Amino acid sequence: EPQTQKSLPVLCGQVHLYRLKDTAKLRRFLSERSKILPRRTTGTCAMHQRELTEAIKRARQIALLPYVTD
Repeated sequence: EPQTQKSLPVLCGQVHLYRLKDTAKLRRFLSERSKILPRRTTGTCAMHQRELTEAIKRARQIALLPYVTD
């Protein structure tokens, strides 16, 4: 079955600063197993996907987000 795009409110014309402590917002970009969702699923542009990935990885390092979920 083909993957469907999530309807996430990410607009490339706006400034997005993904804050590490805003884990609720960051969790929307993770799968149920805590993997980072790809661009084709989230609908973000390349620049925002890089920012998002970096923010998620930093949040994982300081133990705000899990690396894996069972």
